[in-house]
Amino acid sequence: MAEQPMLKFVKIERDMPEKRPPDLRRTDFKEIYAEYADAKAKEQSSRCSQCGVPYCQTHCPLHNNIPDWLRLTAEGRLQEAYEVSQATNTFPEICGRICPQDRLCEGNCVIESSGHGTVTIGSVEKYITDTAWEEGWVQPIKPHAERTESVGIIGAGPGGLAAADVLRRQGVQVTIYDRYDRAGGLLTYGIPGFKLEKDVVMRRNEQLEQGGVTFKLNCTVGEDISFDEVRAAHDAVIIATGVYKSREIQAPGVGGVGLERALDFLTASNRKSFGDAVEEFDSGRLNAEGKRVVVIGGGDTAMDCVRTSIRQGAKSVKCLYRRDRANMPGSQREVANAEEEGVQFEWLTAPKGFVGDPITGVMVQKMRLGAPDATGRQAPEVIEGADYVEDADLVIMALGFEAEELPKLWDQPELPVNRWGTIKVDYITGATEMDGVYAVGDIVRGASLVVWAIKDGRDCAEAVLERFDNGAVMAAE
Repeated sequence: MAEQPMLKFVKIERDMPEKRPPDLRRTDFKEIYAEYADAKAKEQSSRCSQCGVPYCQTHCPLHNNIPDWLRLTAEGRLQEAYEVSQATNTFPEICGRICPQDRLCEGNCVIESSGHGTVTIGSVEKYITDTAWEEGWVQPIKPHAERTESVGIIGAGPGGLAAADVLRRQGVQVTIYDRYDRAGGLLTYGIPGFKLEKDVVMRRNEQLEQGGVTFKLNCTVGEDISFDEVRAAHDAVIIATGVYKSREIQAPGVGGVGLERALDFLTASNRKSFGDAVEEFDSGRLNAEGKRVVVIGGGDTAMDCVRTSIRQGAKSVKCLYRRDRANMPGSQREVANAEEEGVQFEWLTAPKGFVGDPITGVMVQKMRLGAPDATGRQAPEVIEGADYVEDADLVIMALGFEAEELPKLWDQPELPVNRWGTIKVDYITGATEMDGVYAVGDIVRGASLVVWAIKDGRDCAEAVLERFDNGAVMAAE
């Protein structure tokens, strides 16, 4: 009788891929986790209980068929596992690297609830698709037939790229407009290489380009081309710009030299990784080397900044967050990695102002958690008389992102936005009130996860295809 390939969680312990030692990974921007070997991927996949109601799948925004591709991996049927994974996720190797699995699929694994440790879903997902690339199973996009309809996509981030992939596979003519010189959005310029090495993103961009997607890069809608021109050139338009406007601090000393935005800092670092000439980095302005760095914020962007600062050779790196560790919005896995690498966290602290110009310190208020707010989270309160100054040469604000004023920037006052500046859409299709105009990802949701942008892009593309199949064309202006 053949051995049962699954349900081995009772005798096999959870085992993550080997993590590079902190002293070694502090010196470069390479990913910190090694690849699974084939035998280890099979072993860890075999721990899945194949439960009747797979909460991992339910809590994945893409509803990936996780139990099936885990079983196929355990049985050594890796190409089939890749095909099942790719069927619901445009970029599984990217999600396997950067999704907060501890809050989504792995955080809802049934066997973890029974005390056996979650299945290492993200690591297996990454392994499956990396192997597929190595083995040549990832095929170029080749539509069965070309269609005449054309779609313009504004923004080459994960939402726009996911929509382009779905549309191109059905033969639709796709043009992507993006302000940057490389496609990928925050995948390229926002997320550091130690979480997502850039060749992983570039090969997907190349796959789309080879499959017939047209990229118009260094092209800012509203400056280099008007929104009306984009709309006139296509049968439908998908807005996938993301949210790039940094939230600011209102405090004494704002505007001093040495106070920088998180995205500027991360973009400069990522450009250097590509080998670009970056004046702001080379001048020392956006370079943490030898500096006392303070990062303000508690999300994943703040974690990216503190860990990047360590790798640039900062003298010290501290993170100020106004709540405690348990209430931090960023991934706990990222916090642990940062601590291993030498980052110091100052919990229950908030900036009150900044000293000097150039900056020499941050005026810090000590906080405590008070009564819960409307969302149920405990609201931070200032502890009077407990202020102090934290020495700093470089202060990075990682307080989140807001939508740019697209109706104003694009001269489109009728583009429907809510009070936060994000675009109002039908949440199933992504359709706006403007005929033939859709929106997906963070420009609809606010700053969110890559996996949600991928889902929005895929769903919107299906809605656009249905529109074309029903014979709809862009209304004449």
